[in-house]
Amino acid sequence: LVFTEEDKYGLYSNLLFKYFLAEGVVCGHDLFVASAKEHPDNILKELPAPLLDDTYRNEQGEEAPAVKSEDFQDSMKIAWRYQNLPKVEASPTTSTKFGHYYDVSKTMSPELFQSIKWHSFYLPEELSLQPKMKTHNMNSAYSRLLQSIQRIIYQEGFDGSDPQKKLKNILRIGIQSLGSMLWGDDICSSDTPEYIHSLTKFLYVLRGLLRKSLSACIITVPAHLIQNKAIMERVTNLSDMVVGLESFIGSERETNPLYKDYHGLVHVQQIPRLNSLICDVSDTKDLAFRLKRKLFTIERLHLPPDLSDTVSRTSKQDLAESAKLLSSGCGAMAIGKKHLDF
Repeated sequence: LVFTEEDKYGLYSNLLFKYFLAEGVVCGHDLFVASAKEHPDNILKELPAPLLDDTYRNEQGEEAPAVKSEDFQDSMKIAWRYQNLPKVEASPTTSTKFGHYYDVSKTMSPELFQSIKWHSFYLPEELSLQPKMKTHNMNSAYSRLLQSIQRIIYQEGFDGSDPQKKLKNILRIGIQSLGSMLWGDDICSSDTPEYIHSLTKFLYVLRGLLRKSLSACIITVPAHLIQNKAIMERVTNLSDMVVGLESFIGSERETNPLYKDYHGLVHVQQIPRLNSLICDVSDTKDLAFRLKRKLFTIERLHLPPDLSDTVSRTSKQDLAESAKLLSSGCGAMAIGKKHLDF
């Protein structure tokens, strides 16, 4: 269960949501898309197109001169104390490629959808089909969604407890903007919601369904609108992985020279660890993302080497305050790890 805290305008979290579904299409997985805002058919039509390996190398060709300059620097004599320091990879290597890469500027061709099965849940249509429904201290929209997911898991053969009669496959579940007013939940508009445990009950039951089935789920939630922090703590405990996106749009960091190469920050709140009572804590906490012409990348956030020539004295104090937000060892934490590309 991957829990994604949406950025303020939902631009980049929606992009990650579509990447998750696009990877399922390329891998031949079944899809289940649920939304109360945008029709699932329209979401699937806007999935990014996959990039072939050759095309990906051409896209990364823009950064080739930087790699050549590094090779040139290696041939030069440097101080002995710096010779054994590990190199920080600026670009990913193709030998450790994980998953597929996608072109944000193009949409996926309809031919790729012909080989997979996908199911949709659009809340306004479900309400018109069955206007009244009994609920047990849970939002009726959540109850309908749980029943729909449970029906797909059992009918399509994703139940892990039953012996599989057909070839095993994986169900990818995507739920967009859960907890918003469009789902009939008031946790984003009130400090004391009417059904305060509705979302947590939904996640508890959903996690049970995921545990005994061949399925994975991603949920985006407008966490910045939820006033009650106790609800967010419960939701975090009920999720396997929690990732938050903080966009620079409309904030002071948008014009800050420290973040000029990035479009936002990535906060990894929780990483799953199986067979353990504690959650894994990432050693790399300073992550930022940027949207290139065709690619969306997540990289380590590094401080610029020298800003004395480009930054005035008045803004140096602002940079110093911003630097305090970063951990002191952001360069040391980056040993031997690549940044993420989609």
